[in-house]
Amino acid sequence: MKPEDRYARRMARIARWDRPIGGAWDRIRAWTNMLANDHGVFRLMYLNRHRVTPDFWRAAQPAPPDIRAAARAGVRTIVNLRGGREHGSWPLEKEACDQAGIALVDYVVRSRGAPDREAVLGAKPFFESLHYPVLVHCKSGADRAGFMSALYLLVHEGRPLDEAMDQLALRYGHFRFAKTGILDAFFERYRDEGLAQGLPFLEWVEKVYDPDALERDFRPGFLSDVVVDRLLKRE
Repeated sequence: MKPEDRYARRMARIARWDRPIGGAWDRIRAWTNMLANDHGVFRLMYLNRHRVTPDFWRAAQPAPPDIRAAARAGVRTIVNLRGGREHGSWPLEKEACDQAGIALVDYVVRSRGAPDREAVLGAKPFFESLHYPVLVHCKSGADRAGFMSALYLLVHEGRPLDEAMDQLALRYGHFRFAKTGILDAFFERYRDEGLAQGLPFLEWVEKVYDPDALERDFRPGFLSDVVVDRLLKRE
């Protein structure tokens, strides 16, 4: 399929779902799309939800009952790391957050490419702007949620690098051998180029970090596409 055709299809999906739910039929369609097309049926069985600190949670894409449970647990803000509104998950999440009195905000990060410098540098003021407790989520809760949790520990909590990198681990469903391993490589590059030279993390990101070099140097494992993209259907 041509790039322009893929783009047109994506825009059509966003136009379909980036609007409020209008009634019972809209809600049925949104739930059906979330469960089938967005693989939400698996998240009903396991949300991959974990508490990083007393005020910070990470998880996969929550369904409305999960959002109501988060509200009962005291969560005041949900951060959507996914970006586009291409599935029924989005209007269901927006409606559930509005009903529960939870602020829903976006902060888009990547899972299969070198982290964007501006997104990393913007993380500190972003974390400072939130009303806590906070829950961050991507689709599966494995990669982008892990990366954002690691950033939170590093730039907001001032925790050691090794502790932050523990958020990118197999127990959360994160695979270092896959394309998503570039997130591990990002932090390991800081260890080699920044930490070893006594540079603070954000100073290294601003003055030394080279996303293009990281992209060139990183090589995912042979089974990356098969296991993570085709079998697990990760974003």
